Amino acid sequence: METEAINTISTANLSLWALFWQADFIVKMVILALLAASVWSWAIIIEKLLCFKRIRLGMRKFEEKFWSGMPLDRLYAEVKDEHTNPMADIFSAATKEWKTSGFVVENVNHVMGLQQRIERVMKITLDKEIGKMETRMTFLASTGAVAPFVGLFGTVWGIMNSFHAIGLTNNTSLAVVAPGIAEALFATALGLVAAIPAVIAYNKLSSDIDKIAVKLENFAGEFSAIMSRQIDAKTAKIKGN
Repeated sequence: METEAINTISTANLSLWALFWQADFIVKMVILALLAASVWSWAIIIEKLLCFKRIRLGMRKFEEKFWSGMPLDRLYAEVKDEHTNPMADIFSAATKEWKTSGFVVENVNHVMGLQQRIERVMKITLDKEIGKMETRMTFLASTGAVAPFVGLFGTVWGIMNSFHAIGLTNNTSLAVVAPGIAEALFATALGLVAAIPAVIAYNKLSSDIDKIAVKLENFAGEFSAIMSRQIDAKTAKIKGN
């Protein structure tokens, strides 16, 4: 008889779908919240992985063109309106500032001011691009940190329901206790399912952002040196006049 009761519980009451529908309202909200967090986390992870892959490919192609000896004016004409990757955007912003301000320099002080403006434009563009890459990363960090505790809350609530059922029926049989405990464990499992991928992805994506940021900073420094040599040549020309 007891075996039949256990079999009935396991087949009828402890499927995932049945656990959700027979759960307490609070536990249902916990389960739905964790499922939503997990789905949204995976959407962010997939979007970021594809985005970073596209950025790295675009940067590699741009660097090949940049160091190929192609005239910078021609390269600027190709990439100024594309916005395909942050490295090209940094180059375009600096070159645009050079073209805009380069025609109005009249003395050495103006030339030195041009150098500072170019570096400032590159820094602002770099910060904007890093900010774009970091969007929604906070959600992954929050999910990784909070989801286990949300699941734990569902666990505690489910166990409380089990003890409440015991108190009402004055019966400690498995048929009374099992549903509440199963709900509790289900919530715990969902908390881990949401948290673990979010933590792993956050660490991986943060590392990718750091690597991209280093490459962008190095490029900005190299391009700044190139522009500085041109500015020095313009300064010498002004002094010669």
